[in-house]
Amino acid sequence: MYSRLHHYLRKNTNAAPLAVFRIFFGLMMTMSIIRFWWNRWIDKLYIQPKFFFSYYGFEWIQPLGVYTYLLFLVCGLSALAVAIGFRYKWSILVFFLSFTYIELMDKTTYLNHYYFISILSFLMLFLPAAAHYSWDAYKNPRKAYQKIPLWCIHSIQLLMAIVYVYAGLAKINSDWLLHAMPLKIWLPSKYDIPVLGEFLQLTWVHYAFSWFGMLYDLMIPFLLLYRPTRKLAFFLVVVFHIMTRVLFPIGMFPFIMIVSATIFFDARVHQRILHKISSWIKIPYSKYTNARVFEYSDLKRKVFTLVLAVFFMVQILLPWRYLVYPNELFWTEEGFRFSWRVMLMEKAGYAQFKVVNSQTGKRFYVDNSDFLTAFQEKQMSFQPDFIVEYAHFLGDHFTQQGHQNIEVYVESYVALNGRKSKPYINPDINLLEIEESFFPKTYILPFYDQIKGL
Repeated sequence: MYSRLHHYLRKNTNAAPLAVFRIFFGLMMTMSIIRFWWNRWIDKLYIQPKFFFSYYGFEWIQPLGVYTYLLFLVCGLSALAVAIGFRYKWSILVFFLSFTYIELMDKTTYLNHYYFISILSFLMLFLPAAAHYSWDAYKNPRKAYQKIPLWCIHSIQLLMAIVYVYAGLAKINSDWLLHAMPLKIWLPSKYDIPVLGEFLQLTWVHYAFSWFGMLYDLMIPFLLLYRPTRKLAFFLVVVFHIMTRVLFPIGMFPFIMIVSATIFFDARVHQRILHKISSWIKIPYSKYTNARVFEYSDLKRKVFTLVLAVFFMVQILLPWRYLVYPNELFWTEEGFRFSWRVMLMEKAGYAQFKVVNSQTGKRFYVDNSDFLTAFQEKQMSFQPDFIVEYAHFLGDHFTQQGHQNIEVYVESYVALNGRKSKPYINPDINLLEIEESFFPKTYILPFYDQIKGL
């Protein structure tokens, strides 16, 4: 076993696929940052709000006021530097740190593809992505290599396979397959799309989309890996992600997944891409053609192997953590994030907070719009950890204003995947007595229904 692993780790392959992946990844991230700036989302999401929801354990990460613009600038420039392979090791490190900091600043903006970008950029810290067709290799021929370890390509393919397969497994549930929820809610609202809008009103289309989405996610990495089906699989990737971009406002994610899927193609395809880029920038591709093989030192190989083994073990096990919680996942959302459960729920909530003086019994109700943006209030209204964190903020705020013996209660209702709205948080519990933890959230009221599946 050890000898086979040792032999595998020493196998080499052409470096062109990793170089193309680096270029596409860096350009996509640069465009994402420009898009954020262009739409004025930096100000709207990270400067205007009076309060920000933090991830448990990362409460110390907060927006930086007007310096948040500088953080985005650093992130965008580092992404561009990654694309051209300029001082790659530092550029990918700066991008990983700055992008992850942005992601952790406010839990309200959580998206699966932000998490994907963070862990992918972490993985790229350990890959020689600038060994071929980069500024570093152009300026210093000693850093130019035509071959790299095979596992560098396989590691990206494995991460993408994990994302797809877990997204497919998550869709094997009764709401998605047997009731076409929440697509039965979302698709009819797209009636104004030319030609397609009329079909989106049909029930059988809702079920077809649900079943195809599940099968697509489960099968696409294997179809991409198998050479005879690779071109068809890539065509499906393009069609699927363009369709999701047309139907749903999910930003750059479809394009990121399309260009990332090119990592499954043979080196000849990527060499043609690099030849085309060379013709545009007037630098002959032959300058990067040599027989040199990039090799890690024995110490680096051992350290990187250990780190990445732990990394992938975490990625494989983390989505299953919901199994340690006794209640319905979609209702409590315990273990929901960071598990590739993409677009599985339509959840709407209402949360009215009541501040009570425990000694006198005097009370008043909070206008959430005094403290939260409309987007923050919407997300808070159906996520239990948001509700508790916001209650603690209210407690601190009104205590500082001179109120004494404060208790905070909430009257909340949540509707899940077309079901009638039901009481959500126990209204008799003083939320200030609840501390965030990884233990089951006993303050959430029972679901009184069942969603069968993984």
